[in-house]
Amino acid sequence: MSLAEQRDGAGSGAAETFESTAPASGAVVGVFPVQDAEDVRAAVDRARVAAAAWADLGFDGRRERLAAYQGYLARRVHELADLVHRENGKPHADAIFEITLTIDHLAWAGAHARKVLGPRRVSPGLLAANHAAWLEYQPLGVVGVIGPWNYPVFTPMGSIAYALAAGNAVVFKPSEHTPAVGVWLAEAWRAAVPDAGAFSVVTGLGATGAALCRAGVGKLAFTGSAPTGRRVMAACAETLTPVLMELGGKDAMIVDDDADVAAAADAAVWGAMSNGGQTCIGIERVYATERVYDAFVAEVTEKVRGLRPGTDDAAAYGPMTMAAQTDVVRRHLDDAVAAGGRIAVGGTVEGRVVAPTVLLDVPETSAAVCEETFGPTLTITRVRDAEEALRRTNANGHGLAGAVFSRSKARAMDLARRMKSGMTSVNSVLTFASVPALPFGGVGESGFGRIHGADGLREFTRAKAITRQRFRLPVDLMSFTRPAAAADALARVMGLVHGRHR
Repeated sequence: MSLAEQRDGAGSGAAETFESTAPASGAVVGVFPVQDAEDVRAAVDRARVAAAAWADLGFDGRRERLAAYQGYLARRVHELADLVHRENGKPHADAIFEITLTIDHLAWAGAHARKVLGPRRVSPGLLAANHAAWLEYQPLGVVGVIGPWNYPVFTPMGSIAYALAAGNAVVFKPSEHTPAVGVWLAEAWRAAVPDAGAFSVVTGLGATGAALCRAGVGKLAFTGSAPTGRRVMAACAETLTPVLMELGGKDAMIVDDDADVAAAADAAVWGAMSNGGQTCIGIERVYATERVYDAFVAEVTEKVRGLRPGTDDAAAYGPMTMAAQTDVVRRHLDDAVAAGGRIAVGGTVEGRVVAPTVLLDVPETSAAVCEETFGPTLTITRVRDAEEALRRTNANGHGLAGAVFSRSKARAMDLARRMKSGMTSVNSVLTFASVPALPFGGVGESGFGRIHGADGLREFTRAKAITRQRFRLPVDLMSFTRPAAAADALARVMGLVHGRHR
């Protein structure tokens, strides 16, 4: 069954279908089957067969095929960007940026898998000195990936690419808001790598994702909200399926006394407003010290007034991909104003288009500060110093990412290290996501596990330890035939070797 047939519902056990529509116009982008538990299990069973052949290709064979896939994507960037623009709503240029980041990560994963995961000798230590010891990382078999709609290429491919490079097959369930992008990615794989069925897609709603959790995959990688993540974990717990959770954020920026205010303001506006604020690692809160607060607010509001959202490619950002997300934004704006905050600029919502909005004097207890907004809004709070900013930053239950602006390298690095987050940029925003060698993930309410980098490759493997006896010792300590005095002799040796340390 081809994926084109799957879009038409042919060959699938699913009689029910659902539509994907363009946020800008409401036009139907595609019609897709709602695949049920039987369909999903069949897809995982096929992937399990493909996984064995994929793993047998070895690191070099997989690298060659991943390179063919990244080449295919690189030659069709505009085609895919057009689809992302129609189905997700973001401007074509932003879609191109997302796809190019994806290609770079694909290249890194394929090129570094052997170095990170390949077998290597390790020291056996004193007690096993007559043995040789090896460590290697083996694939899990089939990895299930449930992807988001806000970055429908880059985010799921952060799991897919690294799982494939590690030797696994992947069954991908894209968001029901961007299924056409997910199907396109899988069709592109079939076109670029026709001899490997290691990457396939299933489409549907929440029940389809739940079925993937229960279908016997070796691991489930999920990206989405914390409430949905808890439901995914509960479903996976039924079969003790391990999970990787990439959840939401409420990322903060700290602007210190000595910061380059213009640069910080420019970065804050991009971090908050790009992709319509629908970025889990986007900046939603800024804590600016008293010394720079007024200048920073002036810079930010001037830049925000120059942004024009809309549905055309010339717009700074597009409409909300999910219509329901506008309700969240409205609730947060209303709560902020009711709590005593004021809107410095923006604050309007027309259909799915939300004006870029800057909020001032919003209490820390407001939903606009405590909860993930996922819209083009930014709260700016005056603080006494960077230490107060750090305390307020770390008081939030989320811990995905953040940023620090300071001209002092030592000071900025110290604040970055103490920020309760999986990732922090200094004098920039979101940069860590574009570095393939760096792990991506959060702490606390923002989830656990890592994609990208060496940690991302290991995330989709199991560590395998092997020892081999090289020669027999005169006294075998792990035998019932050992002499009675052997234990005392061993204790004396330990005292001589390690007892001097205090």
